[in-house]
Amino acid sequence: MKISLLPTLLFTLFISSVSISQNAVQDSVMLKKLYTTALTDGKAYDWLDYLSNEIGGRLSGSYEAELAVKYTEAELKELGLDKVWLQPVMVPKWTRGFKEYAYIESPTGDKTITNICALGGSVPTPNLGIKAEVVEVKGLEELAALGREKLEGKIVFYNRPMQPELIQTFEAYGGCVDQRYSGAAEAAKFGAVGVIVRSLSLRMDDFPHTGAMSYGDTPVNQRIPAAAISTNGAEYLSSLLKLQPNLLFYFKQNCKTFDDVQSYNVIGEITGSTKPNEYMVVGGHLDSWDLADGAHDDGAGCVQSMEVLRLFKKVGYRPNHTIRVVLFMNEENGLRGGKKYAEEAKRKNETHRFALESDAGGFTPRGFTFDTDAANFQKVQSWEGLFKPYLIHYFEKGYGGADIGPLKGNINVLAGLRPDSQRYFDYHHAANDTFDAVNKRELELGAATMASLVYLFDKYGTE
Repeated sequence: MKISLLPTLLFTLFISSVSISQNAVQDSVMLKKLYTTALTDGKAYDWLDYLSNEIGGRLSGSYEAELAVKYTEAELKELGLDKVWLQPVMVPKWTRGFKEYAYIESPTGDKTITNICALGGSVPTPNLGIKAEVVEVKGLEELAALGREKLEGKIVFYNRPMQPELIQTFEAYGGCVDQRYSGAAEAAKFGAVGVIVRSLSLRMDDFPHTGAMSYGDTPVNQRIPAAAISTNGAEYLSSLLKLQPNLLFYFKQNCKTFDDVQSYNVIGEITGSTKPNEYMVVGGHLDSWDLADGAHDDGAGCVQSMEVLRLFKKVGYRPNHTIRVVLFMNEENGLRGGKKYAEEAKRKNETHRFALESDAGGFTPRGFTFDTDAANFQKVQSWEGLFKPYLIHYFEKGYGGADIGPLKGNINVLAGLRPDSQRYFDYHHAANDTFDAVNKRELELGAATMASLVYLFDKYGTE
C-alpha cells in the first residue's frame, strides 16, 4: 500500500508558518512595548543629567569617576536587579593640571593666542614651556621622509584632517587617529621637542579635542609633550606657515602621570529563567575625558545600557539568559575595564553568548554592526522587518565595540549600536561634550533599540 506524504508535509509547513507568524506578532508587540515605555516613561535622560551635571567629567582614577561608580551602583540596586556588584580593576591616573597656554609668534614678535589641550597621557612641558620653530606634516610617513636634519629641535605640527567626503565618519576618524596616538613617539625619534596635533573633528571651531596617545617603548627621558590644537587654530597656523615658515610656536602644559589606582566596573544582572549560566551583556564605558561632562562619550551609552534592564523589568519580561549591564571603567586611556571583565569571565569559565555596546553617542539610532559568523548574521537579517517601523534599517557586519572586544573568541555575537554619526566628532573628547548637546528623544530611541535587539537574541538564542 502506497501512503502519500504530501498531506503530512503540507500540514507541517502550515503549522510552521503559523508558528512563525505568531512569533512575529508577539515580537512586534514586545518591541512596541519597549519603545513606548522608553519614550513615555524613560529614565535614561534623568540618569544622564545627574552624571553630567552633578558629577561631570569622569577621567579614570579621578574623584569624579569614583562618584560615578557609587551613583550607578546605587541606581542599579534601586531597580531591584537580582544582583549588583563592583568588579575591581586597576586603572591609570593622569591629570591635566592648570589649563594649557599657547601662542603663535611671528618673526616680528607679534603673538596670537591659540586654543590647545594636552593629549591624554602626555608628559608636561618644562616649567617655562617650549618655544620652537614649527614643521607641518600630513602624517607619519611624511615625518619619516623629512628625517632628523629637518626635525631636530622643532615642534612637529600634524595637520592631516578627517576626510569630509567619507559618509562613515568613524572611517574618517580612523584615517588620521594614528598621528594623535603615535605622533609624539615617532617625532621624538627624530629629535623633535614637542608635537601639536590637529583636532579630530569635521567641524571648524575653537574646541581642541583631546584623546589617548602612547609613547610606546620611548624611554621616559626622551618623551616629548603632545597637545591638540583646534581645527580653526590648525587652519590658521597652517596658513601662517605658508607665509612665514620660520615662525615660532610656544606652549605650556602641566599634566602629570601618577601610579595606577583601583577603580571598578559596575555590573548588574537579571538572572535567566531557563539559562541562568549563559550570559548576554549590554554596556558602555563609565569613564570620560576631563574637558567636559562626557555626555555623548560615553554617558549616553551607560544610561542606555542601564535602561535596557529597567525596560525589561518595567514591561514584565523575564529573560531566558542572564542579562548583564556592564559599565566599563577606563576605555578612554587603557581599556582596563573591558580587559578585566573578559579576563574574569574566562577565569570563571562563564559562557557568554551575546554582547552589545553603545559607544557612538546618544544620537538617533540607525541600526547595528555585528562581529559574528554568517549563521548569526542571517538570523539578525530576518529581524530587520521588526525594526523598520522605528526607522532602523542599518544591519551590517562590522565592529562591535572596544570594551566588549576582549570577549572575542569566547562569544557568539558582538554588536555595536550605530547612531547617526554625522555630528559625533563635533563633540568627541572636547569641551562641548555636555548634557545640553544630547537630545532626550534620540537618547531614548537608542535605549529602546538596544533593548529590542537584546530581547530578540535572548528569545531566539545564538547559533
